[in-house]
Order: sequence, then C-alpha cells, then structure tokens
Amino acid sequence: MQFTKLIPNIFYSDMNVGLQLFVDTLGFIIAYRDDSGEQPFCIIKRDTLVIHLIESHEWAIKDRPEIRLETDDIEAAYAQVKAAHPELLHPNLPEVRPQPWGALEFALRDSEDVCVIIQQPE
Repeated sequence: MQFTKLIPNIFYSDMNVGLQLFVDTLGFIIAYRDDSGEQPFCIIKRDTLVIHLIESHEWAIKDRPEIRLETDDIEAAYAQVKAAHPELLHPNLPEVRPQPWGALEFALRDSEDVCVIIQQPE
C-alpha cells in the first residue's frame, strides 16, 4: 500500500479570497463547486495538486495555514504571480531567494492570512 496524494482543506470566511489566490493568481482550475450548502465548498486542481476550499468563518479564524507548493520552474511561477497579483507577494519573502536548506523560495499571503510558499529544490 502507498499513499499517493495529500489534499489539504483550507477554510475561508470569503471563498472569493481563496479563488483569487489559487485560481486567478496561481492558475488552478475549479473542478467542482457547491455554493448551495451551509458551507460552500470548492475543489481546485492544477497539475497533480488538489486543494479543497471551504467557506466557514468559524474555521477560517481558527486555522490559518501555511502550505508549500514545489515547482520545477520557480522563475516562471514568480513571473506568473507578479503579473497577475503582485500585491499578494508576502512582505517577508517577496522575491525568489535561496534558502539555507537548499531551496529557492518566494511566498504569497492573501487578505485572510493564508500563506503559500513556492519552492524549487536547488
């Protein structure tokens, strides 16, 4: 037996904030969306990655995740983010920088304080 994928749940008070970060900025696509329930739910995908976005104010204020996405072309990822929504670049890591643990990284932070670090092994 092997595990083949980790699928995080990310909670937002406003689902549109998450969609701006992941769909508009990082190029994910909406694979499924249900706005009819008490907690609107969305599955987004890009390449082999899957993320569940859930609209829940209660959980959004309790859980502010930091996730990492690994890429094979960090310069292209950075250019895409900078062209789409440069205001989302995290003030602590707004450009590609080498890290002492052997990765190139930059980071994004949305208005609900979800942090996404983009990294590429050196």
